[in-house]
Amino acid sequence: MITLADIHRLFRSDEVETAALRSIELQIDEGEFVAIMGPSGCGKSTLLNVIGLIDRPTSGRYLFRGQEAGELDEAARARLRRDNLGFVFQSFNLIDELTIAENIELGLVYRLWAGRERRARVEAAMDRVGIAHRARHYPHQLSGGQQQRAAIARAIVGQPALILADEPTGNLDTENGEQVMDILKSLNAEGTTIVMVTHSPAHADVAERVVNMLDGRIVVSARRAA
Repeated sequence: MITLADIHRLFRSDEVETAALRSIELQIDEGEFVAIMGPSGCGKSTLLNVIGLIDRPTSGRYLFRGQEAGELDEAARARLRRDNLGFVFQSFNLIDELTIAENIELGLVYRLWAGRERRARVEAAMDRVGIAHRARHYPHQLSGGQQQRAAIARAIVGQPALILADEPTGNLDTENGEQVMDILKSLNAEGTTIVMVTHSPAHADVAERVVNMLDGRIVVSARRAA
């Protein structure tokens, strides 16, 4: 699904040049569950942003399902994200002024589907993560765990092939974190490819493969023992 070849990402200011990613070589297959680990500032989130077409590499090649993705213009990148990717963030990123159902429907806003189909997909996504009873509530009326499940519903409502999760359990207690991981495991078992940044060794152990980063480089990429 994803091939990254000699990816570099530099951030420049007037006086300083910082290498966030250095010589990244990474292959992610369809249906894999990959966890990315490493200390703060090692480049994990930057790598996730490059994979998610949010950030452009400074150099190197990025292939998504065989298509050159790194050099696409912004409109083509947006279409690729819309049609293939779902995002889950540590901070939930729900809009306070919208109900939970409306937040989830945002994942479909650029798809030319009839209202009935959009509503059916929103209802199915809410059922999937167990928050259908909260459809008319607002984010501030939900617990952290419920908000993250709503964020996952928003990510999956368009049935993406790839979910990118950046510390999806970082703001949750143990019980809610395990519930989120159970949802991700279930999605992966059904064929969704998942790439997850995490600091939790226990949650990384759920993945088929763990990629360890240090100072912008991949230092270890190892499959979990069966």
